[in-house]
Amino acid sequence: MEPKTILVCLTTPENTETLMKAAVPLARKHSAHLIGLHTIEAILVYPGIAMHIPDLAFAAFNHSQKEASEAIKSVFTKYTQNEDFVSEFRLVRAEASSAAERMVESARAADLVIMSHQDKKNDRFDQRNAQAQVIRESGRPVIVVPLGYDGPEIGANVLLGWSDTREAARAAHDLLGIADPGANLTVLRVDKSSKDMLKDSDAIDVVEMFARHNLKTKLEHRETAGNSVAETLANAAFEAGADLIATGAFGHSRAYDFVLGATTYTLLRDQKLPVLFSK
Repeated sequence: MEPKTILVCLTTPENTETLMKAAVPLARKHSAHLIGLHTIEAILVYPGIAMHIPDLAFAAFNHSQKEASEAIKSVFTKYTQNEDFVSEFRLVRAEASSAAERMVESARAADLVIMSHQDKKNDRFDQRNAQAQVIRESGRPVIVVPLGYDGPEIGANVLLGWSDTREAARAAHDLLGIADPGANLTVLRVDKSSKDMLKDSDAIDVVEMFARHNLKTKLEHRETAGNSVAETLANAAFEAGADLIATGAFGHSRAYDFVLGATTYTLLRDQKLPVLFSK
C-alpha cells in the first residue's frame, strides 16, 4: 500500500532541512499528504517541591519555544510551498505528556513516519529516545534518517534485513509501498554460519513475493565474520549502493535489549543510511 499520509517529526531547526530532503520526494512520488509535526515543551512543576518561577523565566522560555517553532515552520514551508501535494504544519503542545508521547499519538493515523537520528547536542530533554518509543508504540513503520544526511532519494535501491520473524515480515511488506516500481531489492539474511540459499525456503518465498510485485530482487547470505549484524547490514547496503535499509525492530524484550544490546539500537545510533524500522 502506498503511503498517502506521511508524518515527519521535526524536533529542531538544525535537523529539519535534512528531514525535508528525505520526506518531500516521497510525498511527491506517492501524492501523499505530508504533515510536519513539532511539539512545544511544557514547563513541568513537580508536586511537593516549593519553588517560584519568575515571570521573566516564563517569558524567556516561551520566547525560545516560539523562535524554534518559527524557524522549523519556515524550513517546512520553503520545501513544500511549490509542491502539488497537500502539506500542513502542526504545532502541538506537549502539556503534561512528553514530546515522544505526542509523536506516538500523531503517528497512529499516518501510513509512514519519518524521524531523524537522536541529536544529543540539540534535542530537548523530552525529545530524547523518541525514535525508539515511536517505533515500539505507534504500530507504524518509521524511517530514521541520519543527522546531516544528503544522499539519494529513497526507494530506487533497497536492502531488506531478513530473518524468520514477525518483525521482518512487517518490514518486508511495509517497504512494498515505499520502493519505486522496478526497484532493485537485496534480501539479506545474516547468519553466524553459512546457510545453503537453495534450502532457505522462507527467504526464497519472500524473494518470489517481491518478484510478483515486479521488483528486481536477489537473495544474499552473509556470515557476521566477527562483525555485528548491524555492521554486516551496513556493509552490504554500501556495496549494493542502497538508499534505504529495511529491517524488523525490537524483536526481543526490553530487558534483553538492555543487558545484551540489540541490532535496532545500533542501527538507530550508528547507521549512515536511512533505515525503515517495522515493529
